[in-house]
Amino acid sequence: MTASAFLYPWDVNGDPDAARRVAALGVRQVTLASAYHSTRALTPRHPRHRIVTAEYAAVLYPPDPARWAGRAPRPYPAGDWAPGDAFGAAAKALEAAGLEVHSWVVLAHNSRLGAEHPGTSVVNAHGDRYPWAPCVARPEVRAYLTDLAAEAAVRPGARGTELESCGWYGLAHLHAHDKTGGVALGDAAQYLMSLCFCGTCRAGYAGEGADPDGLAAAVRAALEPLWAGAGGTGAADGPYGAGWAGVAELLGAPLAEATLAWRTRAARALQEDAVAAVRAAAPPGFRVLLHADPVPYRTGANPGVDPAHILGVADGVVLPCTGGAAGAVLPPFAPHTRPGTTLAANFTVVEGMGGAPGRLAEDAAHAAALGATELRLYHAGLASGADLEAVAAALRTLG
Repeated sequence: MTASAFLYPWDVNGDPDAARRVAALGVRQVTLASAYHSTRALTPRHPRHRIVTAEYAAVLYPPDPARWAGRAPRPYPAGDWAPGDAFGAAAKALEAAGLEVHSWVVLAHNSRLGAEHPGTSVVNAHGDRYPWAPCVARPEVRAYLTDLAAEAAVRPGARGTELESCGWYGLAHLHAHDKTGGVALGDAAQYLMSLCFCGTCRAGYAGEGADPDGLAAAVRAALEPLWAGAGGTGAADGPYGAGWAGVAELLGAPLAEATLAWRTRAARALQEDAVAAVRAAAPPGFRVLLHADPVPYRTGANPGVDPAHILGVADGVVLPCTGGAAGAVLPPFAPHTRPGTTLAANFTVVEGMGGAPGRLAEDAAHAAALGATELRLYHAGLASGADLEAVAAALRTLG
């Protein structure tokens, strides 16, 4: 299977050995960030720095002034962590080392957007805004993300793209000094806390036959026992940890289905528009993949999708397979593939971030048996030297 390693431009730029070192792992491709959220990243081998702080969500290339003139929202160029055409410079170095470059575009995850344009954010049933989570149902948000997808994906040197967070983002978020772990939330509670009640979504629920005020009240009532902690209520207790069946029990099936119908329709509109915009801007043969999860109600970097629908829209998906997840995420997609469809199994290979690089060969073989056609390795720039040695050994074993 073709293997691709994730990288940031700052892993490569300023380090004359970086591209060669990545190629020596045995990967054929690099998935290189061109639009990325705020982060703090370790660079354990760079000759000039050890920590890179990306202060806000930014594009890692110069945005086109003609495309964005007079528009709000619009993308922000990066600061000194990725100045100028950081993506372009890194792509050239990687290509010179014999690696194929694909762009990595983060869409609906942007804290600066929500801070400066609060009307774009998800609003929960209690009226709290999530500035990191743009509401993808809002027309102005979908238009912005669609144009961003086309521009950030089709960069000089890129042979394809991977669109992350192309769907709903929700409560879960790696936030600085996070203090939200006092009450453990299960899958169902996460969904309820991720439902949006902005004006657009309230109208959407009404269109599905659900009174938005009644729905918000039902969500608050359903969650109240969780906050109270009565009887040890927590993520694993009762309906809160019971997935979609738990959502249906907590809200009642008609209300639950109304929320999912609206959110599915909104997410599909973004996904279809974004993929179409990328293809319209790209040369022939440019491959468009989406990071995804086969459970439709899930939110985040790998938003939930219907496998049959999304494989009819995009050229394939990148699926989170770390920690034994391959058996859950790959089989729902396999029946819907066609010749040329990509099912990329994404494994964290940084042991300090929960990965198991020493098991990569075994895990990759298992994923291939389940239908995976390619590997994704997260993340070659963040990994320790020992992690990279284990990756190289695994890729030699896999041939």
